[in-house]
Amino acid sequence: MPKKAKVTVHPAYEIGEISPRVYAGFLEPIGNMVNGSMFNPKHPTADEKGLRHDFIDAIKASGLPATRLPGGNYVSGWDWKDSIGPMDKRKAHLDLAWHQYYTNEVGHDEYLQWAEMANTEALYTINLGTGNINDAISCIEYTNHQGGTYWSDLRSEYGHKDPYGVKVWYLGNEMDGYWQIGSYKNDPRGYGLLANEVSKAMKWVDPKIETAACVSCSPNMYHYPDWDMQVLKECYHSVDYISMHHYQSVVLGDIPTYMGASRYFEDYINTEIALCDFMQAKLKSDKKMMLSFDEYGTMMRPKGDVHYGRYEYLHYRNNYNFNPNATYVRHDPSNMPKRPFRGGGDMLGALNNASILMTFLRHADRVKIGCMTGALHVLAACDGEHVWSTAAAHPYKQLMQYGRGTSMRTSVECDTYDIPSYIVDDTNQYYEQEGVDFIETAAAYDKEKGELNIFVINRNWEASNDIELDVSGFEGASFIEHIEMFTEDMEAANTYENPDAIKPVINTETKFENGRVNGNVKSLSWNVFRFKV
Repeated sequence: MPKKAKVTVHPAYEIGEISPRVYAGFLEPIGNMVNGSMFNPKHPTADEKGLRHDFIDAIKASGLPATRLPGGNYVSGWDWKDSIGPMDKRKAHLDLAWHQYYTNEVGHDEYLQWAEMANTEALYTINLGTGNINDAISCIEYTNHQGGTYWSDLRSEYGHKDPYGVKVWYLGNEMDGYWQIGSYKNDPRGYGLLANEVSKAMKWVDPKIETAACVSCSPNMYHYPDWDMQVLKECYHSVDYISMHHYQSVVLGDIPTYMGASRYFEDYINTEIALCDFMQAKLKSDKKMMLSFDEYGTMMRPKGDVHYGRYEYLHYRNNYNFNPNATYVRHDPSNMPKRPFRGGGDMLGALNNASILMTFLRHADRVKIGCMTGALHVLAACDGEHVWSTAAAHPYKQLMQYGRGTSMRTSVECDTYDIPSYIVDDTNQYYEQEGVDFIETAAAYDKEKGELNIFVINRNWEASNDIELDVSGFEGASFIEHIEMFTEDMEAANTYENPDAIKPVINTETKFENGRVNGNVKSLSWNVFRFKV
C-alpha cells in the first residue's frame, strides 16, 4: 500500500487569478470537426446556414468559455475573403495542409456566428502563411469596425450589422513548423518583425484587442528555444501573449507515462516563462508577457520506426516525401462516421485532460488561455445523428465550474515514481522525468462565493491511496462534499446509448474534522474536495 498522502492548502499562498479562457477549446476543419458535427445541412436540427443546433446547444450548455478558430494548419493557406457573402459567389479551394477540398460553405461569418450562438468567445487566428498585413487589416476592419468603411459596411450588407468584437487575435499558426504553408522556420527574426507590424496595424484599427505571437509550437523542435528568443526580441512590445502548442506522444499501453505526461507541459511552460522574463529584462520593459497554450493534447500511439544518425532531416522527411498517388479528400457532412475513442475507454483520456488543465491552474499567474484540441468532442461527441458527452466532460465541466477565482499553491507529500526517457518515433523522443507525484493536485479559492475547491488525481495505476487534506489555515472552513470519478473497466466509454458508463458520484465515507479531511482516492481516479470558507 502507498503511504498516506498529505495535501496542505493555506490562504497565504496564492498563485494568481484564474482566467476563464484557460478552459477554452480549439476548432479546425479537419475531417469531421466541422463537416458533420458543426455543419450538416441535412441534419434535422440544421438552420438555414447548415449549422447543427443539437451540437450548438450541447456546447452552450457545457459553459465552454471560448473557442480558438478557424484553425490550425489550415488557416495558413486560407483566404477569409473567399468565404464571405452569398454562397454561390464563394470560392472552393484545395486545403494543402490537410489534403482536402474546402468549399467555404462554413466561412468567416459562419464561424463567428456559430460562436455567438454557442455562447463561446471566438479567439481568431489570421493567415500569416500566404496572407499579409493588408489581409489582416481588412479582416479586423470587417470583423470589429462599427461602420462607414468598405469592409465594415460589407459585413453589414452580408447580414451582421453590429461588429463581432473579437478580442483575441493569433498572428498566424505554428509559424516555426516545417509543415506550415509559408513557414518561417528558418527566419525567426523575419516572423518576429512581421508579427510586430501586423499587431501594431491591427491595434490601430481596434486598440481594444489583444494579440498573440507564435513561439516554438513544441519543445520537440530542434530550434527550440532559440527560435522563440529571436521572435520575442522583435515583437515583445506590441503583443500580449505568446502562442504555445504541444502534443505529447506516448507508446500505446504505457499508462505510467501517459499519466505523467503533464510534466512535459510543465517544463515547456517554465521554459517559456523564463524566456519571456529574460526578454522583459533585456528590453527594459514594464510588461509581463502572458501565455496562451492554445493547442494541446496527449496521444497514445503504436511505437514507430526509429532511424538513428540523420538528426533534423528526420523532421523534414514526411513533409518532403511527395506521393505522386496522393488524392484530395472531399468530406460529405451528411455522411459522418462514428469517431472511435483512441486507446480504448474514456477514463484515461479524462484524467489526462484534467491533468493538463491542472497544470495550467498551477501557473495561473501566467497561463491565461488554454485551448484543448479535442474539447468540442469531449463536451459534445457526435455522429451523424446524435450528440452526447464523453466521460472526460465531467472533470472538464467541474473545473470550469469550481476552478474559479484564485489559484492556490498546494503542498503535497506522497509517493513518487520515475518515467524513463523514451522514443515513440523519429520526431517524438523524450527525456526522463524523476519524482513524479502519484497524487497530482491543484486548488481554486473563489473569494466571492466563499468556496475552496481542491482537485486531486490519483495517478497510481495499481492502488488506491489514503489522503489527508489540511485546510486548517482557512479559519472556519466547513466540508461540502467529495466528488469522485473512477471505473473498474478501463475499456468503458460513454456513448449515446449508454451516456453514464462512467460518471462522478459523491463519496459519503470521506471525513472532516479540525480543518482536515481524511479519505481515500481510488486508483486512476478524479476527485474534487469542496469546502465552504
